[in-house]
Amino acid sequence: MVTAPPSLIARASRFGGRLAKARWLVLAPHPDDETLGAGALIAEASDSGRLAGVVFVTDGSGSHPCVDASARRRLAELRRREAREALRALTRRADTPIEFLDWRDARPPDLGSPTFLAAARRLAGLCRRDRVDAIAVTALRDAHCDHVASAKLAYAVARDARRRIDVLQYAVWSDPADLRDGRFLAIDARSSLPRRTAALARHRSQLTPSAGQGFRLSPEQRDLRRRPFEFFLRSAPRHAP
Repeated sequence: MVTAPPSLIARASRFGGRLAKARWLVLAPHPDDETLGAGALIAEASDSGRLAGVVFVTDGSGSHPCVDASARRRLAELRRREAREALRALTRRADTPIEFLDWRDARPPDLGSPTFLAAARRLAGLCRRDRVDAIAVTALRDAHCDHVASAKLAYAVARDARRRIDVLQYAVWSDPADLRDGRFLAIDARSSLPRRTAALARHRSQLTPSAGQGFRLSPEQRDLRRRPFEFFLRSAPRHAP
């Protein structure tokens, strides 16, 4: 029998209670990462009025072959619409703040480049304005360049925000067990399974041939029942890149 871990608020007491009242910003490298890795957090934070927003870092246009720039723009717009629909399913709200950075999928800017620094400044300003206390982002160990770049961006934002911000990493492609070797937050995701399942279904381009031949989530990846808990590793500032 699997014993559910404490709720988000109860488990937050492991960190001195700070995260119990935190306002969250979630960074998703691609549309669908928000549901696969942080859907339960988004649902719970939204329900409690503690979701400052969700940031989609790339345009998602690398999921399918594109013959030219026009085709790439159409695919990016499709994935943007899917992202909005997914968030409505997760939060049950139409007014969740969303930011699109529109980095080119699978071509993240170099750390310290003008594009990277501009994004960090933009999000740091958002964090100050909306009093963000914690950022959830994909793990540095995830085997995708955009996931790693997004994590590095989160740490840059935390440094630039001029307020204390905890950065917590979530797994999409890496083994969630890898996030349990340090101080971590565990969320029981089972109660939000219907919402997460509905949200993932909105990402039709990743599940069906609707956008042509390209990337497809495997049956195992689609089965969110295999993800009954979400784990978020809290990295100390000295571990930031």
